[in-house]
Amino acid sequence: MTYLLFTLGLVMLFFGGEYLVRGASNIARHFNLSPMVIGLTIVGFGTSAPELLVSIQAALEGQPAIAIGNVLGSNIANILLILGTTAAIAALMIPLRKVWRDLGFMLLATAALWGMLLDGVITRTEGALLVAGLAIFMTVAFVYGKEEPDEMALPPAGMPVSILQTLGGLVVLVIGARLLVDSATDIARTFGISEAVIGLTIVAVGTSLPELATSVVAAFRKQTEIAVGNVIGSNIFNIFSILGITALITPIPADPRFASVDMLWVAGTAIGLALVAVILKGIPRLAGFGLLAAYAIYVALMLA
Repeated sequence: MTYLLFTLGLVMLFFGGEYLVRGASNIARHFNLSPMVIGLTIVGFGTSAPELLVSIQAALEGQPAIAIGNVLGSNIANILLILGTTAAIAALMIPLRKVWRDLGFMLLATAALWGMLLDGVITRTEGALLVAGLAIFMTVAFVYGKEEPDEMALPPAGMPVSILQTLGGLVVLVIGARLLVDSATDIARTFGISEAVIGLTIVAVGTSLPELATSVVAAFRKQTEIAVGNVIGSNIFNIFSILGITALITPIPADPRFASVDMLWVAGTAIGLALVAVILKGIPRLAGFGLLAAYAIYVALMLA
């Protein structure tokens, strides 16, 4: 039964995230926002909703390792697994002139989180600082995004339909997040695997399914700006919004391994993405397979 509930939770997260993203994207397009800004903000926030719900649920139930591991693991999976899969389907172009500010925000958020983890707890004050960072990021994204016309060919769906999709997706996400946290914890205890590893791998991949679905669809439609913006925006939201809001609700104790081991992967992938954007201006298909291989190594090390 536990495995059935876990699978059901993953499925609900996938479809709930898909409808939430679709509805939120259509609402954003009514306000003439560019695809990159939609990917960075609306889609990034929508696909990060599973991580938010799972982390809050885990923290309130006394499982902080899952809460933090979920965010760190998701940020690693977003770059290695999701961009790797997307680039393997279609080479990705990274428009540096549009995303340099956002890459800077991602690196700043990563550095700030690493510093907060060093003392073993993310306090409410630190949570407030993270949420303030989110507000600044959103303001900058919308101010500069308004300067670009909407480049999408298809007209947005009607506003009532978009609102229903958004609310319906959110409800499904809430239920799916609860099922995922409960069943993942039971699985961890059954196999003697630490909650930190479960959060970093299984739960992180599960809550990243909406990002994966969105980016793959964008790749097939040749809308690489949404695919890239989705990942960068999601990584920013994961730190500023998810850990910020969760810490405001309740301080989050942090296992020492997060600062000494996992943040090395988080920082390494973030810096690597920034360097690729500056040097290569994109991710070729061969590099996409390389990212997937790196993620396989990461998971193997976590489960070893």
